[in-house]
Amino acid sequence: MHVDPVEKKPLFHFLPGSKILSLATVGCNLHCKNCQNWEISQANPEDSYAEFWPPERIVAETKYYRYPSLAYTYSEPIIFYEYVYDTAKLAKEANIRNVLVTAGYINKEPWKRLLEYVDAANIDLKGITDEFYIKVCSATLKPVQEALVEAAASGILLEVTNLIIPTLNDKPEQIRELARWLKVNLGSEIPLHFSRFFPHYKMRHLPQTSANTLDMAREIAISEGLDYVYIGNILSEVGQNTYCPSCNSLLIERSWYTTLQNRLKDGCCPDCGKEIYGVWK
Repeated sequence: MHVDPVEKKPLFHFLPGSKILSLATVGCNLHCKNCQNWEISQANPEDSYAEFWPPERIVAETKYYRYPSLAYTYSEPIIFYEYVYDTAKLAKEANIRNVLVTAGYINKEPWKRLLEYVDAANIDLKGITDEFYIKVCSATLKPVQEALVEAAASGILLEVTNLIIPTLNDKPEQIRELARWLKVNLGSEIPLHFSRFFPHYKMRHLPQTSANTLDMAREIAISEGLDYVYIGNILSEVGQNTYCPSCNSLLIERSWYTTLQNRLKDGCCPDCGKEIYGVWK
């Protein structure tokens, strides 16, 4: 458990500047060779130490400290599905918002049931081919794509993260294909975060992602018509800011996970009046 800025999830279009109580258990249904949280995601519950926090206690603690949101994150919330479901249901009744940070590898029916109690999600789209998912994650692509489409259709606030790993998914044509899929299937307004890879777990032999590659990815995604494209895990002069897709005015200025200024007025651009995708209050 930890208290994070909501921008760390990363969520840039959901209650910017707010704190979010974040929790996890151990385990994951993917086995990504690059996992940065592998000590808990690839651990077994019976080999781990955990405190007893039933859903009622989680919700009571969140209310006591007046955090507006709860995040199920760090490992994979789909692995602790029943716990997430029970906690999210109670949180919703207490007017606390629920956030999922997930790889989205789940069957349709349990996903639809869970989304009824979810307010926002950041879902990883780790690559755009089955080959990548099989080789790197021991998984497949289609269930993730279906989960993304279902999440967008459900009306929750949705953002997407793509970790760019050198030599594996960093080619311009791969990035272009991913951006095109997002626009066609989710729409141009869904924010996309390109995240910097650091050597971890079973991929310590690869270099970290260069700033130039991340800038290139952002430029490609914008050229493909995505409205909100961000760069993460690295300080960027413009890659963490939100700009109006209509008049290009600076709307939200950020440095790492800190909001420096927010010019939105009732969820709209103060200069041209365009409504900006997000949950702002």
